[in-house]
Amino acid sequence: VQLQASGGGLVQVGGSLRLSCAASGTIFRLNGMGWYRQAPGKQRELVADISRGGSTYADSVKGRFTISGDNAKNTVYLQMDSLKPEDTAVYYCNARVVQSFSMREYDYWGQGTQVTVSS
Repeated sequence: VQLQASGGGLVQVGGSLRLSCAASGTIFRLNGMGWYRQAPGKQRELVADISRGGSTYADSVKGRFTISGDNAKNTVYLQMDSLKPEDTAVYYCNARVVQSFSMREYDYWGQGTQVTVSS
């Protein structure tokens, strides 16, 4: 399974960006997808996640970020509005995939995309 993320870049405070991540390859079942981020000197943290059970957000992005998915395309999106300097980080896409050869769930990661918010 490969995850291809796109949409990062440089934006001013208060601006918006939209991240996309498409999963490709052999996928028996996609249990969920999400976005994590890692700022310099900090641990990777969950930003938002979406699954059949719904979506969850980090407290720091609630009301500003929106995660959505396109099941037919195995794609997840992250709409980021009202961006703040503290949102600056490398954003990683995650997919939880069940493979038919084991019927177990595996975690897959994208290559990361840089988001920089300038003040």
